[in-house]
Amino acid sequence: MKPRQLYIVRHGAIIEVNGKRYIGQTEAPLSEHGVEQAWALRNWLQSHDFTAILCSDLTRSLRTAKIIAGARRLPIHAHPELREINLGEWDGVSFREIEAKYPEEFKARGAELEHWKPPGGESFADCRKRVLEFLHHELPQFEGNVLLVGHAGVNRIILCEALGLPTANLMRIGQDYGCANIVEFGPSRARVHLLNFVPPSSVERPEPAVTKRRRNSAQ
Repeated sequence: MKPRQLYIVRHGAIIEVNGKRYIGQTEAPLSEHGVEQAWALRNWLQSHDFTAILCSDLTRSLRTAKIIAGARRLPIHAHPELREINLGEWDGVSFREIEAKYPEEFKARGAELEHWKPPGGESFADCRKRVLEFLHHELPQFEGNVLLVGHAGVNRIILCEALGLPTANLMRIGQDYGCANIVEFGPSRARVHLLNFVPPSSVERPEPAVTKRRRNSAQ
């Protein structure tokens, strides 16, 4: 197999409501800062070539992918298999509320991160199986480098696989909002070239054409 690179990015920051919450497959739109981070990724990736874009079908991932795609005219392949871990009944609930209502379960998840699952949800082992099976099937269908717009948990799972780390250690890998990672896949092994790089978000966005027309008409 000819070596190629998988660009793995995390979507931009989301709108947070009333403190930290478990956000898995709950829809959480990008904040204005998250949009700026997506544009920063787009500008940084302009000098990098990729022939396909994969992303989760959750809004925060899909919107980030659309911003990055820009004028490349590449199709965006959105798949539920790339969604963040399913947190079941905990999804959207604050850390403080879960710790107060379910102290034993809260401790159990921290102690057994790989296999423990919340009611109605999945474990990281389940999520890893879902994500890796999908990628092993999907990636060979594309030529050249591929961009994947994922989530913190999903990205960490892929990076654990590339680094040969057990899933239990995935939280040791930083994945900040709007970050980029580069993994090269060769004939016999994967090599991580970039990890958790966040391009500066102070970027200028093109002015929408509709705004320009309005200004011209007002002159």
